[in-house]
Amino acid sequence: MRSLLASLALLSAAGPASKAAELTFARVWPEWHDADAFQSLYEDHTGHELTGRWIVLRSRPAERGGLYFLTRVENPGAELKGATFVVRVIALEGIDTRTYSFPAVVPKGSRLFEIGLTGADWKGPRAEPVAWEVELDAADGRVLARKTSFLWEKPDH
Repeated sequence: MRSLLASLALLSAAGPASKAAELTFARVWPEWHDADAFQSLYEDHTGHELTGRWIVLRSRPAERGGLYFLTRVENPGAELKGATFVVRVIALEGIDTRTYSFPAVVPKGSRLFEIGLTGADWKGPRAEPVAWEVELDAADGRVLARKTSFLWEKPDH
């Protein structure tokens, strides 16, 4: 009886034998990109933007210059369809939070997403966000991953 109880205690302490791997953001960093940073010889010849192994999402697709949130997504599971990146920023010119949504398909594996606030949605290369938040939502609204800047959340008092 003791050995049975000891075995049960050991199994309950160990937890589940295998936990499904979760989608995560390995890193999120904001960075200004001029429009010409996206120009390539490939585009000159084909008329199509070369993206390589990264995915570019823009608030104003026709405009390339802007503040981009370079977001490395680690997705160990199956391709995720119907997802949405949500970017929230507070800029120097006001205290209001601006929210932008970007529908996306997230492939399996590690992928870099360049999520841009472009054109009139961002003031220029010298404008830094005061605070920001990037999250990835599933089609059903669940938050799958989230990263924030240091100033996004106020400390508990």
